[in-house]
Amino acid sequence: MLHEKLSSIYDNVLRRNPGEIEFHQAVREVLESVGPVLGKHPEYAESKIIERICEPERQIIFRVPWADDSGEVHINRGFRVEFNSALGPYKGGLRFHPSVYLGIVKFLGFEQIFKNSLTGLPIGGGKGGSDFDPKGRSEREVMRFCQSFMTELYRHIGEYTDVPAGDIGVGGREVGFLFGQYKRITNRFESGVITGKGLSYGGAQVRTEATGYGCAFFVEEMLRARGTSFDGKTVVVSGSGNVAVYAIEKVEQLGGRVVACSDSAGYVVDDKGIDLELLKQIKQVERGRLETYAARRGDHVAFVPGRSVWEVPCEVAMPSATQNEITGRDAAKMVETGCVAVGEGANMPTTPEGIKIFLEAGVAFGPGKAANAGGVATSALEMQQNASRDSWTFETTELRLREIMRDIHGRCVETADEYGMPGNYVAGANIDGFRRVADAMLSLGLI
Repeated sequence: MLHEKLSSIYDNVLRRNPGEIEFHQAVREVLESVGPVLGKHPEYAESKIIERICEPERQIIFRVPWADDSGEVHINRGFRVEFNSALGPYKGGLRFHPSVYLGIVKFLGFEQIFKNSLTGLPIGGGKGGSDFDPKGRSEREVMRFCQSFMTELYRHIGEYTDVPAGDIGVGGREVGFLFGQYKRITNRFESGVITGKGLSYGGAQVRTEATGYGCAFFVEEMLRARGTSFDGKTVVVSGSGNVAVYAIEKVEQLGGRVVACSDSAGYVVDDKGIDLELLKQIKQVERGRLETYAARRGDHVAFVPGRSVWEVPCEVAMPSATQNEITGRDAAKMVETGCVAVGEGANMPTTPEGIKIFLEAGVAFGPGKAANAGGVATSALEMQQNASRDSWTFETTELRLREIMRDIHGRCVETADEYGMPGNYVAGANIDGFRRVADAMLSLGLI
């Protein structure tokens, strides 16, 4: 009966959201975990809590016209999906990338509900973005786009309503342009309306590093639970953007040796360990490619174009690029070559087939909604500082981040044990995140 109920919910999601395959995948993964919860709490089913969670509270789609440096007008599409506000104001990043469409934004927003719930902080789930591609655009073109985007978005956000942040394609530069336009339109300096701001105008220490650092802290806890640590372990991190760079930094501080990372053109293998300062120079300052890293680093480094970084053997894997980058075939090869732990720094970077292989092989698998929650957790800490007109030190904020990631790990373990699935972080994260949102919806009468 319960299986039929969940199948019916999923079929309804497919019918109501045609073609949104990433959203379908995210919903299915959660539904596969929450069956035991409905058996234990029939009031969730009676009030149709799952059906309510699967339907966003609000979906906003708008056009974004802007002019390039030659005066040509372009029209992009903007999105903001305000998914669930039972725990607090909608919270989630903005992604600027050509792949963005409603299904991507809904998948990210749906994941954000549970990720934000796991932090234990008072934030709901939302996500947004545009199919605009900032790559190859001048700073003035990016500024004009951000100003046009915020000219529509500003009417839908607020520190008690919806608080965006950055994501792929939206870093400190873009957040600055967005906040500046919000301030210009509203004539108010409401620093709590967006996070990821510069330190000079209300940003928080560690926010730039938070997702990568937090993922490393979560993997550290998974390894500790198995009686080991990062010390001396070979690590592969996919991507070379913000999350990947700071995951590499923290892993190295914790004693691991990161031997490979990637970008959209291929990957580099550096057996001596990734030179973090050179990587930062090329990717963050020059906005260059990893092929340049290989050329400057020396003959012992290989750049492999057009291939998956997951063919490089490792003991710990931290996928930090994009969704569905680790396939079932990749996962099988990783298990075969000795991978013992996977921490997802990106959102849903492992396919369902890959997750199944990792779990069956006994690999410690930290799903994104738990392992990469450090970014949004530190955004919530930025909101706290903005609300109190305060500013914390780097050390204070990093300590708080580490405590949050340790707490998320502990609750995932306890919940998985409670429901008879010891060591299953996927089930632990989904169930614990779901229960907190469901209880809030019931308590608030949001049924």
